[in-house]
Parts: sequence; structure tokens; C-alpha cells
Amino acid sequence: MADTGNPQDFSWPLWPLLPLYPYKHRRTLRREIVPDWVWSLEQVQGILYVVVPIRTIVVRLAEGGLLVYAPVAPTKECLRLLQELVDRYGDVRSIVLPTVSGLEHKVFVGPFARRFPQAQVFVAPKQWSFPVNLPLSWLGFPLKRTQVLKPGENPFGDEFDCAILGPINLRLGWFGEVALFHRPSRTLLLADAIVSIPEDPPEIVQLDPFPLLFHAREDSYERRTNTIENRRRGWQRICLFALYFQPSCLKLVDRGVGWREAVKAPDRSSRSYFGWFPFRWQENWPRSFEKLRKQGQIQVAPILQTLILNRDPQEVRAWVDRVSSWPFDRIVPCHFDAPVEATPEQFRQAFNFLGNPASDSNFPADDLSLLQQIDKRLLQFRIVPPPQR
Repeated sequence: MADTGNPQDFSWPLWPLLPLYPYKHRRTLRREIVPDWVWSLEQVQGILYVVVPIRTIVVRLAEGGLLVYAPVAPTKECLRLLQELVDRYGDVRSIVLPTVSGLEHKVFVGPFARRFPQAQVFVAPKQWSFPVNLPLSWLGFPLKRTQVLKPGENPFGDEFDCAILGPINLRLGWFGEVALFHRPSRTLLLADAIVSIPEDPPEIVQLDPFPLLFHAREDSYERRTNTIENRRRGWQRICLFALYFQPSCLKLVDRGVGWREAVKAPDRSSRSYFGWFPFRWQENWPRSFEKLRKQGQIQVAPILQTLILNRDPQEVRAWVDRVSSWPFDRIVPCHFDAPVEATPEQFRQAFNFLGNPASDSNFPADDLSLLQQIDKRLLQFRIVPPPQR
């Protein structure tokens, strides 16, 4: 359910801390994932209208109260939707920051925790900030009630199993993730490690269809009407942008003609998209999306496969083995589709790309070209460690 009240209820005044779309105006949608056990509070977030869902996962505790996993922006609307659960099940008792490098999660924890002064805050180890590595208290975390999670420890009681991925040393910083398995509902909570791509735009993305219609256009002069088909077209292209940055089905105008000439090109399909990014979609872009989506199967996002998890495959495999030992029926990740019906074996199979010489990734090589170029440059300047087998 979403609130339809005063627009001030959607306001997020701290948006300059992380200036991502939709900036100061953030809607929230609450969905029941497992009846009487698990809910999500969903918002959208992105760059250049490439918007995807970002969600908080709320779990009812058997002994009373709530656990909040990966807070989103605590707008008035968000807090009102959460308060309805608090009134029914009890106060927020635990707030979990499950990532190390995910600014889109970290920036909301301090403001969220201040709204619930009785809650304990648990964070993944090796937290860091860029360009200056600041202590958590300087980032707004309540120092006296913030606890860094340690491998092998589980402060969440008998209702949960806990497994910490990494942290993986990327030289510039660290990557890590905390997986929680809620035993009573047989639900696995994840931040970024797994995604599932829906064919149609999620409901939260459709509350403001402008980004969908923006990316449904063929050039900067076209106007798209608000139809189901156009929203679907825009969403599928957003997914290609978000996960590949520059998929093979998206062709830049030849730089030899000059950017100014490209913007004024008589071929409208080659005109500038953002005023400075002339390109055109190839006719085969729907096939690229289907290869990316893989019929909604769970998978590891291309950027994690290409730039991050392959830096320490042994650590990742150990984490995957631990998580796969839990008898979950569904996964609730913090982005894209949720919940996703999945078995532990399907979760394990999503990481088969690790250390496989025959196929370093399960995505098409031509779609991964830009990410591989980025990886090559980072290695060339020794910014990141080399991949491992």
C-alpha cells in the first residue's frame, strides 16, 4: 500500500547527502511479503532516470517487535507505514546495515536510527567512506547503540541465521554483505548479492512513470504516451542501462563526426539523449534484455561478477556454502524484483561463474564489454587487485 496524502509526506530534505533521483521527493510503497511475518518498504533511486527499486525489509519477531534490514529514506510517509506495523507488533528492536560499500543503504541508517532511539544498530564489518574515511559517529550512526557484526557471531537470536560475506579487500575499500535467514518464514534476506529481473516495471517504479517514458523514447525529441507497452519498454531499457552501463544493443554515434554534429544529426535516431550522449538503440535490444533477464532467474549482477566477487572467489564460495545450507523458500533482495521463489540449490548455481575458466560470466561477452574495459583500466593502474581463480 502507498500513501496518497500530503506531498510534504514524501519530502526527503537530506537528499544532497547522496544526490540521486528522485532527489527530495520520495514515495514509499509497503508490501506484505509473507503474511503476518515479512514486509517491504520500497522506494526508487537512480541516476539519469535509470531508476530501480530499493527496499527495506521488515520482519516481525516472535518475541515481539520488529527487525529492520537495510533502511530506506525515513520520510513521513515511510515512517507512517512502518508505524502501523509498530502499533500492531511492537517497537523496532534491531536495525541492520547489511553492506559495507553501499552508500544507497548506508546514508539512511543514521537518520532512520534517530527515529527509533530504542533500537540497536548492527552494521557489516569494515565500514568505509569516500573520499575521506570517517568514523561511523561522523556519519550519523548512534555510537552507543551501534555494534559491528563479527564473523561467527549471531546477535539476532534463534529466529535468524547470519552469514557475513567478506569483507573483500578491493584496495580502494571493501565489499561485504550480511545475509539473514528468518527461520519461521523460511525467508532469505539479501542486499545486493542476488537480483531477479522482472519483465514488467515494479509497482513502485510506476508510481512516477516519467523515467519509464523517458527511456521508452527513441530520441530526445520523441514523446511517449503513458501506456503499458511504453512503460514496459522503458523499464527493460532501464535494466540494460543499470546492469551493463552500455549494452551491445546501444550504439554510440561515431565520435569522428563530432558531438555537436551528432546532436544536430538529421537521423533522429542518432540524436542526443541527454544533450551530451548521442546514441541509438539497435533493433535487437529486446533480445539483449531477455538474455539479461533469463526468465526471471536469480543471478549475480554483472558488475559484481566482473569487478568484485572474482577478487576473492574462495571467500565467496565459503559464504555461498553457508547460505545454501539454510532451508529457505524465497529470497528478498534489496533491489529489482522481490520476493523471488528460489531454492538453496538455485542460489548456489547463481555463483557458478566463480573460477570457471570456460565461462567467467554467464552474461554475453559483448554486453559485458564496457565493464571489462573498466576492469582492464583499474588493473592497469593497480587500483584494484587482479581476479583470482
